[in-house]
Amino acid sequence: MGALDGLLVVALEHALAAPLCSARLAAAGARVIKVEREEGDFARQYDDVVKGESTYFVWVNQGKESVVLDLKDADDCALLHNILEHADIFIQNLAPGAVARLGLGSAELTRRYPRLIACNISGYGETGEYSNMRAYDMLVQCETGLASVTGGPGEAGRVGISVCDIAAGLTAYQLILEALISRATTDGGRVIDVSMFDALAEWMNVPYLHQVYGGEAPPRIGIAHPSIAPYGVFTTSDAAQIVIGVQNEREWQRLCNEVGKRPDLAADERFRGNAARVQNRAALDRAVAEMVGQLTKKELIEQLQQAAIAYAELRSIEEFSRHPQLKLQRVMTPHGPVDLIAALQLEKHQGPGSVPALGQHSDAIRAEFSGHASVSD
Repeated sequence: MGALDGLLVVALEHALAAPLCSARLAAAGARVIKVEREEGDFARQYDDVVKGESTYFVWVNQGKESVVLDLKDADDCALLHNILEHADIFIQNLAPGAVARLGLGSAELTRRYPRLIACNISGYGETGEYSNMRAYDMLVQCETGLASVTGGPGEAGRVGISVCDIAAGLTAYQLILEALISRATTDGGRVIDVSMFDALAEWMNVPYLHQVYGGEAPPRIGIAHPSIAPYGVFTTSDAAQIVIGVQNEREWQRLCNEVGKRPDLAADERFRGNAARVQNRAALDRAVAEMVGQLTKKELIEQLQQAAIAYAELRSIEEFSRHPQLKLQRVMTPHGPVDLIAALQLEKHQGPGSVPALGQHSDAIRAEFSGHASVSD
């Protein structure tokens, strides 16, 4: 039994943020009906890398049912309301104002279906001067300042995954779970508004606080930490790139004395305390680079482990794909089985479910709900 078995989710969704949220609900046991237009979720067409399927679509649409509806058609709109009559959760991330024009605004839906939890995922929220702006992940990375603290000293950079969509989708999932707990005691639904901007903005508190209370944001410094040193990438004698992270004075002393055999660095006043090391980062990094550069990858890792110093290998995606800690799960797609990175689940109740073809469940769903049939029929 999944934690959300018996719940019905209707997802009027596309791209990534809302589908990620509903995929997490499906993984927990909820039944998710994905409503698509005739041409389908446009994320289906982002690429065809996974045996002819889109990488994005395969990732966040496991375990769902796909029904094709034309919501400008009166009969299809009536069918959607038949489904919503039985639904616990409604999720949508259409363009600003689109659901209201279809008569599916949250206020109307929760008035009509009092126990419904209606979740809207948008770019910038339902109010404010940006509320009608279209929003894509990289644009929101720029608006929140994330791009300004990402990259190297010479150029801002995009975080290499769709972090704003992911933040919004997981925030929506969290708030829906909270609303379900609340509904168990109040018996009432709720309207939830999540924006990509708000979700990512909350993650930006540290650079924000540096700017507002310290007078400047942390600088872009590539693979290094703006507030902690030494914490960055160093190259061994055999050209391996190892990231070393020192969090306190004990670790700094061990790095100097046990790994580098450099007690003079441990005693150097320029490097006494993290604040001093950050202030003298250039000299510090040169000293650590010299220390590391005298060791092979194998020697360095052995010594870091013996000294209990945190480290990581700077891996490529190809190397990550073979990582010994990586957990995979097999998922069926319309073009055959695919191995995906496994999502975290409280209970492994029935596997991840299949990725639906466009409209795969249209006939069955139309038959089930055309006459106000119950979900269990």
